[in-house]
Amino acid sequence: MLLQLFITLCIAANSNAWFGTAVLVTNMRNFPLSRGTVAGILKGYGGLSAAVYTVIYSLVLHKSPSNLLLFLSIGISVLSLAMMYFVRPCTPTSEEDSSVNIHFIFTQAFSVVLAIYLLTTTIIYDTVSLSDAVSYSLVAILIILLLSPLAIPVKMTFFPSKPKDNSQDGNATQTNPLLTPSSSTNNLRSFSENEDVSDAEFLLAIGEGAIKQKKKPRRGEDFKFCEAFVKADFWLLWVVYFFGVGTGVTVLNNLSQIGVSLGVSNTTLLLSLLSFCSFVGRLGSGVVSEHFVRTRSIPRTVWMTVAHLLMIAAYLLYASGLSGTLYAATALLGICYGVQYSIMVPSASELFGLKNFGVIYSFMGLGNPLGAIVFSVLLAGKVYDTEAAKQGGGSTCFGPECFRLTFFVLAGACGLGAILSVILSIRIRPVYQMLYASGSFRLPQSSSH
Repeated sequence: MLLQLFITLCIAANSNAWFGTAVLVTNMRNFPLSRGTVAGILKGYGGLSAAVYTVIYSLVLHKSPSNLLLFLSIGISVLSLAMMYFVRPCTPTSEEDSSVNIHFIFTQAFSVVLAIYLLTTTIIYDTVSLSDAVSYSLVAILIILLLSPLAIPVKMTFFPSKPKDNSQDGNATQTNPLLTPSSSTNNLRSFSENEDVSDAEFLLAIGEGAIKQKKKPRRGEDFKFCEAFVKADFWLLWVVYFFGVGTGVTVLNNLSQIGVSLGVSNTTLLLSLLSFCSFVGRLGSGVVSEHFVRTRSIPRTVWMTVAHLLMIAAYLLYASGLSGTLYAATALLGICYGVQYSIMVPSASELFGLKNFGVIYSFMGLGNPLGAIVFSVLLAGKVYDTEAAKQGGGSTCFGPECFRLTFFVLAGACGLGAILSVILSIRIRPVYQMLYASGSFRLPQSSSH
């Protein structure tokens, strides 16, 4: 039985990674001019998915684990087969399109409505008894809100936008080349046929641009994974992300025990609050970072610094064990945890390009499970068991001492993460000034895209 559970979890976890990578990488390439917005929306919906399944599990499946497993195995498979044709690369626009921005705003607005609806539904379910008819009605509304973004392709299909009229630019079309080929260019035509070319001719051709020497990419251009792997900025971003999501996922994994240790018997509302605030952080950081990177060329990693500092405050609130601080600390941590998740994605794509973004993003994502092992398993679990043993040998621990040492260590880790993120932001500020000098994303002139 244990082996079957291990295999099931292994398949499920790897499938989840495939889903996230495929959808995220495809849409980042489809909308390269709005990377922060795209990452915020997709990560935001990912953060709400747990709350969606919780509502379905409670209202429709009547909290039956077997029904939930059947729903996940069949429902997700059918949905994936039905939708896989629509998740595909398309030709991105080379300049800003107002209609695309309107579509993003529409999606963001309905995602906020969905998040509020999920939180409200969870509170109602925990406070009053609902009949089957009311439960199914609430789930029907939930499905409508989930499907609301489909209104965008429907509108684009039946009411397509008019293409821009470029006829006025016809007079500017040149039938003859503006520059005639240089002598070195003419000589290079025979390079492939005759290898006996003098060094002088070869160097002259390089100087005139007829031959481009292969060189290492600069930050902002497309990196191969092996090229990005040896860069200091790559590891700074990874470590900053590791401290942010690694400490955050520790609280997420142990939130039920944290609530019980501080006197909260029903932790459902606590989990819903964390999920909702994580969504706010994911969606909000995408919008805010996109605004400031366009208007002031401020690196997105600045917001990771802010998140680290606020996470320190949240962990100290947890460690204090003061009455009334549990929900405030959970809300603050949820927002900051979402910020860390959402900011890493566009930051990595802007520093190392989109050509090999899939493997770079996947490696960055290792910060989450590795952080869970280090901070949750090796730290929080052992501290909790030690404190529980001091209280009489039971498996349950009560009081702020159960996680106090853990929270102090997490606060210290975030302090180090804040320092490293400041260093990273200073290092990459020139890159953002180059990429967003015109107020919108532009590739470096030397890039070969």
